[in-house]
Amino acid sequence: MMYVYVIRSEKYGRFYVGISEDVDRRLAEHNAGHTFSTKGYRPWQLFFVETVSDRAKARAREKYLKSGVGKEYIKRLWSGSSAG
Repeated sequence: MMYVYVIRSEKYGRFYVGISEDVDRRLAEHNAGHTFSTKGYRPWQLFFVETVSDRAKARAREKYLKSGVGKEYIKRLWSGSSAG
């Protein structure tokens, strides 16, 4: 089982999309500064997770969410959430 996740920088409001088999471990790695592209935007909080059956489907979904249309989808979800 694979997961597509979106995290949000608590300090800067930036979103990051990734895939993992263990989202909790991956979030901890982001917050510990082990990922170059997210290191400067810590701390991160989990925004949402989608379960996907295999790596190929997870990669396709990640690619979509990183596209312009996917970014707009994430922003709409954020603006509709109660998280602020």
